[in-house]
Amino acid sequence: MEPPRGRVLVTGSTGYIGGRLVPRLVAAGAEVRVAVRNPSKLDPVPWRDAVDVVEADLSDLSQTLEACRDIHTLYFLVHAMGSSGSFEAQEEAMAHVVARAAAEAGVKRIIYVSGLHPQGEDLSTHMRSRVKVGDVLLAHPVPAVVLQAGTVIGSGSASFEMIRHLGDRLPVMPAPSWVKNKIEPIAIRDVLYYLLHALDLPVDTNRSFDIGSRDVMTYAQAMQRYAEVAGRRRPLVFATPMPAPRLSGFWIGMVTPIPLGLAMPLVQSLRHDAVASERDIDQFIPLPPGGLTDYRTACKLALERIEADDLENNWATTYDLISMEAASDPLPSDPEWAGRSVYVDEREATGEAKPEDVWKVIESIGGDNGWYSWKLGWLVRGWMDKLANGPGLNRGRLSRTRLRVGDHVDWWVVEKIEPGHLLRLRAQMLAPGKAWLELRVEPDGQGSTYHQRAIFFPDGLPGHAYWYGVLPFHAFIFPTMAKNILAKALTEHPDQPAEPPHGLRAKLRSILP
Repeated sequence: MEPPRGRVLVTGSTGYIGGRLVPRLVAAGAEVRVAVRNPSKLDPVPWRDAVDVVEADLSDLSQTLEACRDIHTLYFLVHAMGSSGSFEAQEEAMAHVVARAAAEAGVKRIIYVSGLHPQGEDLSTHMRSRVKVGDVLLAHPVPAVVLQAGTVIGSGSASFEMIRHLGDRLPVMPAPSWVKNKIEPIAIRDVLYYLLHALDLPVDTNRSFDIGSRDVMTYAQAMQRYAEVAGRRRPLVFATPMPAPRLSGFWIGMVTPIPLGLAMPLVQSLRHDAVASERDIDQFIPLPPGGLTDYRTACKLALERIEADDLENNWATTYDLISMEAASDPLPSDPEWAGRSVYVDEREATGEAKPEDVWKVIESIGGDNGWYSWKLGWLVRGWMDKLANGPGLNRGRLSRTRLRVGDHVDWWVVEKIEPGHLLRLRAQMLAPGKAWLELRVEPDGQGSTYHQRAIFFPDGLPGHAYWYGVLPFHAFIFPTMAKNILAKALTEHPDQPAEPPHGLRAKLRSILP
């Protein structure tokens, strides 16, 4: 596409679609301004310094008018769903303010994302609000392009997260009758493609366009196909006679991390089919190179690299500013409940030991040196693993002091090591999920601070049950481990073998807390 004409204003840049659109506009050569109520929310994103940031409350006409000065195209990507009060009234009022400010400031075009919906039916509050906002924008003097999309597939999309969390947690799903309704999902990369190329439309275009993947399925099929892509068993989904949208919204809010205020309107929108009724967009914008993304591929893209991003907790090092593949990746602005489920037990302790002495203890962990905590708990877990045909604690470790990537440490393997600073171990024990243990030390004045993280990615419902089952053991093991590692660094030399216990009393003392 040609570099966009004139300056572009993006509202909703801290949201799911807006946060992914801005860097693509920058990469396309656009001069971008973003209007946000709280500019500090943009501090973590790498494109922060590449755009002009203005503070504006879009319900305030004067602030919105100031943000629209010298703007050619305005992307209106703000939604109030999930906020307190009547979000339907808030969104309609905001649309009137934005449309009026755009007209007074001389904006040439507004671009908005609405939802696919049937004609002539009583819509849910969520969908009715989206449609109403589109109608408001189309009725005002500034021409508007309203792109109507169905379920957006990508990590962080509320609709996809609902599919993900249900598919990950529930092997059997008795569901309301809406699971038989048809949907036409669309990959986030394709939504962004249409948003970018909407800049190429004639400036006087004032209409809505349906956009979709052409991959039509029932909602039940969407959950089952997601499970297959994620490597899980297809859940058994069967429809009950009653639609019960409010009850099912409450249920989803309880069994998934999606907030109840968001789950309720989302579920109520599922009582209708969400399939494109026209394909007029093809006459104005060519299909993406390689065609539109099918549902399975969209799910695969949404799942890729998420595990690594969650583990590293450093999105900025993995995100490609201009890659459409990265459109599905997590963003720092995504909500906490987005992405795959991950449980973390995090501990921190500060002491007088020097960082190099703490590091000696960290690097000597496991094997004959033990785990500096409740030894009986570690032994019991090792025996359980052996009974399940796992490695248990029998492998020990090759060296008393030095570790390298790939070395075994009991039922762990060294995945990453930064000498003097960080040791990350990946579990090879048998468990319904993937686990890591990360030990890190940093200087703190004359002493040091020790950081410890146990990370677990559950695999389905058994994985969630497993984590909660071991929590009582973690409550004994992990706090003691952090305290004892610092104490060991102060009082002993970890590279020297410990004195063997003598007598029954000494042996009991060695395995008790």
